[in-house]
Amino acid sequence: MIKSIGVLGAGQMGNGIAHVFAQQGYDVVLFDISEMQLEKALATIRQNLERQAKKGVISASLVAESVDRITTTTEMTELANVDFAIEAVTEHEPLKLEIFRKLDSIVKAGSILASNTSSIPITKIASATKRPDKVIGMHFMNPVPMMKLVEIIRGHATSDETFEETARLVSVLEKQMAVSQDYPGFIVNRILIPMINEAIFALYETVATAEDIDNGMKLGTNQPMGPLALADFIGLDTVLAIANVLYEGFKDPKYRPCPLLVKMVNAGYLGKKSGRGFFIY
Repeated sequence: MIKSIGVLGAGQMGNGIAHVFAQQGYDVVLFDISEMQLEKALATIRQNLERQAKKGVISASLVAESVDRITTTTEMTELANVDFAIEAVTEHEPLKLEIFRKLDSIVKAGSILASNTSSIPITKIASATKRPDKVIGMHFMNPVPMMKLVEIIRGHATSDETFEETARLVSVLEKQMAVSQDYPGFIVNRILIPMINEAIFALYETVATAEDIDNGMKLGTNQPMGPLALADFIGLDTVLAIANVLYEGFKDPKYRPCPLLVKMVNAGYLGKKSGRGFFIY
């Protein structure tokens, strides 16, 4: 029975994951190497819960209760007794492999180790541990409290028991599951990133302005956000990282990242988080 959750990484995804688990009554240990990031994450979680309470989505009493269920730490060893650990750090393969090696040696035997990776193979992540049957992909969408989808990715050795326990968690979180085989990009990013990349190529080749590209896709295909604004929201460095995983994983030129995307990342124009991407914030 899963009662306690460990979340690694207190950034945008990590604080959202901690939020939804705490809201559903789980004890959460939130780990990050930065004390300042942990403080920021708790403030964001409280703010988002209060927003939900004002809208009547949750009761006002649940705000303090949920925040009180979250313990923060800068020591990974504090995750030793969690029943389920989910990693939500930067989309950088060497870092994830290092974290899973450490997690495997710290977290008690029998606990499930999940990754929120949006593109890195779960089978490869699992190979860094001595419990590959207990490793699974659990990819939340951003912003986590609002988005209903969770992509579940089974590695080559993921057991049926691990899959079933993770599927049950998705249900408890009142979200819906889409199951993907362990191939680069899984479902969502396999389709989404090439679309965003093609929009960047259209801008690069001066087919249209950024505004017209986004308006065309919003008004012509009923998307709530244009692909270039969405890229800014995701972070252009993250978009490029996933594009490179697709390109290297499939060795197919159709996944080649647009040179304009590469140049913008090199210039530090990363989108909303840096104040400038395809649009200015």
